[in-house]
Amino acid sequence: MRITDLLDKRSIELNAFPDSKQEALDMAVELMGKSGKLKDKEAYRKLVYAREEESTTGVGEGIAIPHGKGSSVKEPGLAAMVIKNGVDFEALDDEPVDLLFLIAAPDTKDNVHLDVLSKLSMMLMDEDFRNNLKNASTVDEFLKIIDEADEERKDVDEKLASTGLSEAGVKVVAVTSCPTGIAHTYMAAEGLEKAAKKAGVAIKIETRGSSGAKNVLSDADIEAADCVIVAADAKVPMGRFKGKKLIQRKVADGINKADELIEIAVSGKAPVYEGGAEKENDIKESKGGAHSIYTWLMAGVSHMLPLVVGGGILVALAFLVDTIAGYGASGSGNFGSITPLAALLKYVGGLAMGLMVPVLAGYIAYAIADRPGLAVGFVGGLLAANGNAALSGFVFSDGATISLDGKALGGFSKFLADLGFQHEGGGATVSGFLGGIVAGFLAGFIVLGLQKLCSKLPAALDGIKPMLIYPLVGMFCIAVLMIFIFNPLIGWVNTELSEMLTQLGKSNALWALGLVLGAMMAIDMGGPINKAAYVFGTGMLTQAAGSSDPNFQKIAYISMAAVMVGGMCPPVGIALANLIFPKKFTKAERGTTITNFIMGASFITEGAIPFAAADPGRVIPCTLVGSGVAGLLVAVFECTLMAPHGGLFVVATIGNPLLYLVAWAVGSVITAIMLGILKKNVEE
Repeated sequence: MRITDLLDKRSIELNAFPDSKQEALDMAVELMGKSGKLKDKEAYRKLVYAREEESTTGVGEGIAIPHGKGSSVKEPGLAAMVIKNGVDFEALDDEPVDLLFLIAAPDTKDNVHLDVLSKLSMMLMDEDFRNNLKNASTVDEFLKIIDEADEERKDVDEKLASTGLSEAGVKVVAVTSCPTGIAHTYMAAEGLEKAAKKAGVAIKIETRGSSGAKNVLSDADIEAADCVIVAADAKVPMGRFKGKKLIQRKVADGINKADELIEIAVSGKAPVYEGGAEKENDIKESKGGAHSIYTWLMAGVSHMLPLVVGGGILVALAFLVDTIAGYGASGSGNFGSITPLAALLKYVGGLAMGLMVPVLAGYIAYAIADRPGLAVGFVGGLLAANGNAALSGFVFSDGATISLDGKALGGFSKFLADLGFQHEGGGATVSGFLGGIVAGFLAGFIVLGLQKLCSKLPAALDGIKPMLIYPLVGMFCIAVLMIFIFNPLIGWVNTELSEMLTQLGKSNALWALGLVLGAMMAIDMGGPINKAAYVFGTGMLTQAAGSSDPNFQKIAYISMAAVMVGGMCPPVGIALANLIFPKKFTKAERGTTITNFIMGASFITEGAIPFAAADPGRVIPCTLVGSGVAGLLVAVFECTLMAPHGGLFVVATIGNPLLYLVAWAVGSVITAIMLGILKKNVEE
């Protein structure tokens, strides 16, 4: 069977102009329907969309190969589209797709068509072949180009057989596989074969497609190999590779990063595969220690993101409502909750944002220890978000002297009261999102430890482990660690920072004060360092209201201006970076661009938290520098602010507002440019 046997002229469109991925898929399905090869077009459409839900079929280089296999297909077929202006297909390389082949495969034992489709997939890795197809002026010419290339090209089995291990040089064996085993499996094989040839490396490639395993690696092949590459998203027998240097990646990396995989194989730096009890593993991207930490962290961030977006927008709407009502120039500390509607919006938004840190911690723990880690992580996150309980709120404290029924506490009770509670004037113990990250990892590993300790308990106790032992012991352990170690440590840091700010204020070094306040607002976005700066600014406002010293009032109002501009820069800087450097961010992160502009304008720094949590080593330095520069400029420009919150909604209370906007813009742009320089392109 030849490739053109699967292509009906009615199923080829050389001048397609879809506006979206969905429209492109729908157009391709309609073309397939015209060929008469479908029993049920709508059922087939659902198969195509279901496959797309698993992962994008936009494989890069402008190619998309969507496919559907099932009983709704009468006979195997292809539909082809040349998309003249390209369309965003969420491709692996983020580039628009301009050449699309849709595959229809029946659910039958006769899989002769799979070899033909596999051959087409490998042919599409040839740039000249793709360009010829895109430049075809007629359907007949399009079919002729395919037929001629098909004639010249070896069959899949011949092509695979040509890969083998020579006597000299570096030797690599590889396995490629994808869930459906139609296209990606063979494109990855082609990519690895080309990369190996270019690097002068001998390679033998086993493909595990819908028609079964081809060119299977022998024990001798594996023994002779210097390295094994597994580029797969489906199950692969792994026990045979135990003791060999092995690289495990997604099948897409075999297509788009073949050169990188071969380079790692040649370098000898691939880790040795230790194997395990399992006979087959689901192969996913290689998970070294750093990658595992990143994966666990991103699990928490992705679940936290909707709370940041939804809660932040509700709070911003609260400010907008009060501004429309005429309270934007009041400078009141109640701004955002003066009118009933604003108060309701701010209350609900505040509750949502209050869940951010517990959800972050809970789902980090969940990613590490599965469901048993969830409750322990939530509790650790709540302790990070709320800090230690205030001692003054309990009956055993009269505020100054710890007592019970008139008697002083002693021994263990005094120890608990002294170290386990937040004392008046002792500094905040809220550790914020950084504490939440710590709590999430602690909770996950605590539960893993408990699971290991309990593994030898009688089977009769299996039912109470997740319901009683893990949550009870886990919550106790995380509480001890957060209350007695991490929260007090944050409290001490907070106290020292407050003292430093007070000394800067007394020294009249306004430029330094503005620089430090702005930078502090952008380190932990709502955490203890951020709160220390904010409390200092609002405290200065309160003192200025009762002071008759013009110089002190000037310092106080400039301090508050530096605090607010420092908090407004991170979300806006990140939003700008999303627009200017889209490849540095995931699709979900890019989706928050407008939200972050709104949050930044509303002085809701928390919009930057998901980005900082996902990549703290790069994002926090960028936000810190940008906000620090903005705070410095505000102080140099002598911009003042008489309101404790509201962002642009309280612009009427800002002194030198145009220069304030300049400072904000400069700080945001610096943040964006630094992010573009420091962040790496993401892999989705």
